Amino acid sequence: MTTQRILAAGDPASTDIWALANSPVLWFCALGVFAVIFVQCILYSRAVKKAAPHVDMPLAEVKESFRAGAVASIGPSLAVVLVAIALLALFGTPAVLVRIGLIGSAAAETGSASISASTMGAALGGDSYTQQVFGVAFMAMSLSGAMWMICTLIMTPLLKKGGNTLSKRNPAVMALVPTAALLGAFSALTIAELPKSNVHLILVCISAAMMGLCLYLAKVLHIKWLKEWALGIAIVVSIVAAYFLHTA
Repeated sequence: MTTQRILAAGDPASTDIWALANSPVLWFCALGVFAVIFVQCILYSRAVKKAAPHVDMPLAEVKESFRAGAVASIGPSLAVVLVAIALLALFGTPAVLVRIGLIGSAAAETGSASISASTMGAALGGDSYTQQVFGVAFMAMSLSGAMWMICTLIMTPLLKKGGNTLSKRNPAVMALVPTAALLGAFSALTIAELPKSNVHLILVCISAAMMGLCLYLAKVLHIKWLKEWALGIAIVVSIVAAYFLHTA
């Protein structure tokens, strides 16, 4: 059986995707990506601790910021996990790990894979989904994600220079720009979900109400950890509500 799978991995017309999707090369690439991410986390953490004394930031606040960031990432990570589970059946574990470990959009990259497969007269997960189609689709996903990283690499220094110039001329405006950008980004994502169905509208209202309730209770009852967990709680409650609304 093992010999057959090895031989099948070299056949572009074979529909045995798993012989190629679980190849050692892809596993090595996936582990390499997460190794780089792990090293980056260590370097950034050390840099923050070194820079904190220069901005009069106590070590206790640094630890609190790390904890708040870690807790706040749990909620969005659940969405990433759900997307990853959905993609496992199409691309296999190593390819999915590589994609979720890098910057990008699962929806955009899946769309790229679907378009590239359709140009070959095939469909993702269909009877015509051969190893050759898988290779082309995975390459399209990788190029899509690579463009995100290249744009970030090019645009970040330019935006930094613009930010420094603006902060010198009008510090008050520069203080509002990051907040406005975040509000605009999340508002655009939220508004895009509203017209899809009544269920989407209800879920947006439920998540907003839960987020507001958590922040209100955290402020009134002076519960710091509730403020940190507010985003994760709102996402979990919305997922549970989506399940019951869908089954109803």
